[in-house]
Amino acid sequence: MSAPKIIALAGSLRKDSFNQKLINEAARFALQTGAEVEVITLAELNLPLFSEDIEAQGTPTDAQLLKDKLRNADGILLASPEYNGSITAALKNAIDWASRTEQGAVPAFRNKVVALFATSPGGLGGLRGLNHVRDILSGIGSLVLADQLAIPSAFTVFDEDGKISDPTTAEKISVLTQQLVSVASKLS
Repeated sequence: MSAPKIIALAGSLRKDSFNQKLINEAARFALQTGAEVEVITLAELNLPLFSEDIEAQGTPTDAQLLKDKLRNADGILLASPEYNGSITAALKNAIDWASRTEQGAVPAFRNKVVALFATSPGGLGGLRGLNHVRDILSGIGSLVLADQLAIPSAFTVFDEDGKISDPTTAEKISVLTQQLVSVASKLS
């Protein structure tokens, strides 16, 4: 059995994003389990707002790159910031571009195992937005794990190097990541 291929993605464009730090930590734990992991940073992709008019002229290069990487993955570690009780426009836009299917191609999210994470400075840790992410990804064919992790008080969770400073939180991230890798390895 080959090592599962995992994409780690945060739905934030902010340079010092707590959710990017969180997904980097989840990616680190996934690597420790023997998975192949690639971290994708949305801020580094040039993704115009999805429009069928733009798509008709040809899928933008970075949108196709994202779609291909997701299509070739067995699982996805996804951290979603919560904006106004929902997901970020950047994440929704990335999902919209990646979910578009060319004639005869496999949909990028179909049968991909997904583990959902969120963190925020608030007391709910981004929990409300995860329900929206779950609904969207389930609706386009992803196998979203029942367990998810919302981490409150993000200002206190990370050290100056972006690592998780709280052992209990680190253990929770590790457990959910191991669950994703375990399920994805059965599908790879």
